Amino acid sequence: MKHHFYNPNFQFIEQPIDFDKYTDRSLLQFCLGATLYMPGTKEILDKILNKELNDITSMVMCFEDAITENDVETAENNVLFHLGKIAESVENKEITIGEIPLIFLRVRNTDQFHSFAKRLTTNHCSVLSGFVFPKFYSSNAVLYLSLLEELCIKHNTCLYGMPILEGKTIAFQETRKDELLLIKSILEPYKSRILNIRVGGTDFSALFGVRRGINYSIYDILTVRDCLSDILNFFNRAGEDYLVSAPVWEYFLAYKKDNINQLLKDDIHKSLMIRTTILNDAVDGLLREVILDKANGFVGKTIIHPSHARFVNALQAVTHEEYEDAMQILNTSGGVIKSTKANKMNEINPHRSWALKISNRAKAYGVVENETSFLKLILG
Repeated sequence: MKHHFYNPNFQFIEQPIDFDKYTDRSLLQFCLGATLYMPGTKEILDKILNKELNDITSMVMCFEDAITENDVETAENNVLFHLGKIAESVENKEITIGEIPLIFLRVRNTDQFHSFAKRLTTNHCSVLSGFVFPKFYSSNAVLYLSLLEELCIKHNTCLYGMPILEGKTIAFQETRKDELLLIKSILEPYKSRILNIRVGGTDFSALFGVRRGINYSIYDILTVRDCLSDILNFFNRAGEDYLVSAPVWEYFLAYKKDNINQLLKDDIHKSLMIRTTILNDAVDGLLREVILDKANGFVGKTIIHPSHARFVNALQAVTHEEYEDAMQILNTSGGVIKSTKANKMNEINPHRSWALKISNRAKAYGVVENETSFLKLILG
């Protein structure tokens, strides 16, 4: 897989790398980008084998909220069929592991995970990247994580877990911090198996009876913002080796390519922040929220529609100025120096953790000239 594959003629200053499920975790956790959720009943085998999913580099086939309980068995059979056929195609050299999106399965609960795990073969697991654990609490964390570890050992392969923090004990202030502390302590022995911490913005909103509108972001919903802030406080600390992915944007996109061509000279960040229209409410809202995701330390984002992928992933790319600053910081032993552009202070020790993240994002998504390049990259 390679980000921005849909736009092969785009001129990067530094190209994004190729990656697959076997890429080192320290880099792979930055590569998820826009992760597309879909029902486990969806048939996408031909699109995967024919390499038609150029925008999608990571995906989740869901046994939980995306389907009814009556459809779980159908979804399981469909997923196993997909994994079996993909593994067969890899074995026959019709497709390589690097041409397959990172495939994760969102289980329904611990019982369903336990029963489904018995149906997985080593061939299935060879093309599977891992599992998403919904409504992840301190009360069920050990069950999820110990079974994940057993599967890795049994099938002698690497499978990752991605807990979704979204339940009442995290949403409600009186229990949140104790619950996050417990979850973090349980995760610690399994850290090498945790690719990403995910958050349930829609579930948090539901618990407070609110929903963000198309013209503002999840960060404008005070109760949800507080949940996200505390999750970041626990899991986005410098040097602790977790990454947190941003919550889903709920509105679909509608735009014409010509609309974007007219706007390539605009300062996209400035336009979005002062609410000058870029394309339309749905596109602008997504772009604005991704900018705020990045500013707050999230990497990547859950998506529910394929059209969101290139918007999210384009904005993960690193600008040349950011890259120069990061490289200057990482290649300097200490102290304070003037940035290459001579427009800011680079303080080596305080900015080092930021620089490491920028370096990894640059590898995953590439380096572009400036913010105008984001829209050029989206065009494809």
